[in-house]
Amino acid sequence: MKEIYVVKRNGNLEKFDPDRIKKAITTSAERVMVDLTEDAKDDVVSKVLSLLNTQTSNPSVEQVHSCTEAALELVNPLVAKSYREYRDYKRDIVHILDKVYKDAQVITYIGDKECSNMDSALVTTQRCLIYNSLNKELYKKFFLTSAEIEACKDGYIYIHDMSARRDTMNCCLFDMANVLKDGFEMSNIWYTEPKTLGTAFNVVGDVIVNTTAMQYGGFTVPEIDTTLKKYAKKSYDKYKKEYLDIKGKEYVDEAEDYAWKKLIRECEQGYQGIEYKLNTVSSSRGDYPFVTFTFGIDTDKFAKMISEVILNVHKEGQGKKGFKRPTLFPKLVFLFDKKLHGEGGKLRDLFLCAIECSKKAMYPDYLSLTGEGYVCEMYKKYKRVVSPMGCRAFLSPWYERGGMEPADDKDKPVYIGRFNIGAISLHLPMILAKAREEQKDFYEVLDYYLEMIRKIHIRTYNYLAKRKASTNPLAYCQGGFYGGNLNPEDAIEPIMKSCTASYGITALNELQVLYNGKSIVEDGKFAYEVLKYINDKTLEYKKEDKILYAIYGTPAENLCGLQIKQFRKKYGVIEGVSSREYVSNSFHCGVWEDINGIEKQDLENRFWELCKGGRIQYVRYNLSYNTKAILTLVERAMDMGFYEGVNLSLAYCNSCGHEELEMDVCPKCGSSDLTKIDRMNGYLSYSRVHGDTMLSNAKMVEISERKSM
Repeated sequence: MKEIYVVKRNGNLEKFDPDRIKKAITTSAERVMVDLTEDAKDDVVSKVLSLLNTQTSNPSVEQVHSCTEAALELVNPLVAKSYREYRDYKRDIVHILDKVYKDAQVITYIGDKECSNMDSALVTTQRCLIYNSLNKELYKKFFLTSAEIEACKDGYIYIHDMSARRDTMNCCLFDMANVLKDGFEMSNIWYTEPKTLGTAFNVVGDVIVNTTAMQYGGFTVPEIDTTLKKYAKKSYDKYKKEYLDIKGKEYVDEAEDYAWKKLIRECEQGYQGIEYKLNTVSSSRGDYPFVTFTFGIDTDKFAKMISEVILNVHKEGQGKKGFKRPTLFPKLVFLFDKKLHGEGGKLRDLFLCAIECSKKAMYPDYLSLTGEGYVCEMYKKYKRVVSPMGCRAFLSPWYERGGMEPADDKDKPVYIGRFNIGAISLHLPMILAKAREEQKDFYEVLDYYLEMIRKIHIRTYNYLAKRKASTNPLAYCQGGFYGGNLNPEDAIEPIMKSCTASYGITALNELQVLYNGKSIVEDGKFAYEVLKYINDKTLEYKKEDKILYAIYGTPAENLCGLQIKQFRKKYGVIEGVSSREYVSNSFHCGVWEDINGIEKQDLENRFWELCKGGRIQYVRYNLSYNTKAILTLVERAMDMGFYEGVNLSLAYCNSCGHEELEMDVCPKCGSSDLTKIDRMNGYLSYSRVHGDTMLSNAKMVEISERKSM
């Protein structure tokens, strides 16, 4: 080949340097977390030289860039995109900063209600929201292809938490017991293992605030009663010894009574401290930690006491006398075993205590372990609890020796200490509308977006696997995650193997309406067929990619309104599909449907096992604090194998302290200064605080139209 000289922008000639090409494409590859091999780099240089040698004159810098881009397209299109965009770096950065500045102005002076768990009135939250806006733009620019960006912009898919997913993992089941055992190091301070229950509660709170900031989504402490019972016994023994040392060895009965009363008080104060901390101290990511505690099946007397105290403290609420109301966090989930909690069961009284708590505060929600379906099968066969992560996410099984499949009959699944790497949702009515507009088969178009999500998940898995364990020390180095005893400089790839990646689905009801004009209350056959198709497809992907894909019934908080805007922009207003201000949550019946709780449970049951990666069922109770109705429907849900939520509309007058369901003006004093708590989707949120709301306009419209939810 002839020697090539490049015409620089100042007109000078410079001999072509292959190393400069290699350096540029290596930088472009690093931006999208791709490792280009030396052979791949040599291949690009070879193709560039071939293209340049076809030219009759010395090439310009712009021509070299164009040839490099063309060569990269043949070797790695993602790196080619990164290279192309880096060429326009300055122009693009100006556009990004302009977008972020506009977002910052809105956040600072108007507020943001995209997430009800973030109070955008606070300076600290505003800072986080502005950072999130920047991070989201960087994610779109450097991590997504143009086709993926277009699909998100139009609304066919929705990538949840774009502001955080390039940095860390999503929801998790944190192994708190393993972290506490024998002590641990946090922020260069050594914590010794707690010696009392009160200290244990304090340390658990510290761990939660620290570790939730290292992720996004829900943070579950599974079986908190089992985790803390050893510390309860230590406190009990301390109090008993204290009494006997003062009164004498013969006062055993009195000592035990004294110790038990002191222990209960210590537990009350400890859990109350947790509620205060989780509802007043925001994490460094700007929101209050979305924490879930599961409990209720441990028959040990100390574990049962902890469960009872949690329920009683939560039921009473926090605040000054006469103005107490339930807190939003932690979300409480009661684990239901019919042998223990059914009529005549050893823990029946604990279950009834939970019902009393739910009728006053909505929480706890209830997870069936002995009904029908996947979660129940895991418990009945292996005695392993599949606790929910956040409001509704569930992990697929990962076996101790076999991985995705059991090695043999003795292999057992592990759940505690595992996590999700994020959800990407399909907007199903949009996809059907697109197929009809383009006169294509619906499943052909659906496959296109399923494959698109698949590629994003694989890319996410690969770049997160390269993150260092030091990015989340309690999880990756101190045993919070399964296999999480890595050195700080180690990559977290070994821990990633058991994670799940979610395919979300929204507006299943509207899909059915668009298909044949009938809701899932009236029909639902096509909706079921589509959901089963997605399920089967992801099972194929799972085997091929060795990634635990899961189907997730997307809760759609702010998304419920965004998807309506996106649909209307592309396809207009269609009655029953985009005529309301919101789309239906997940696979649920429309909230406006005039159906009772039993009908709603039966209608949604057919979709239940097709959304193993994320689901919850709930019904609305319009009768004031009706214990019998709640008990009947919860027990029915437990027989069906549901994860069941009690749905009320709690309202509290800030002027006189009166509380009443469905209240908009206080009937006692006439005040409209109310605090209202409604179920957002799978979790609770403030729908009204001193005349304002923490929720989006679309969600508030949905709440106002609820009959069955």
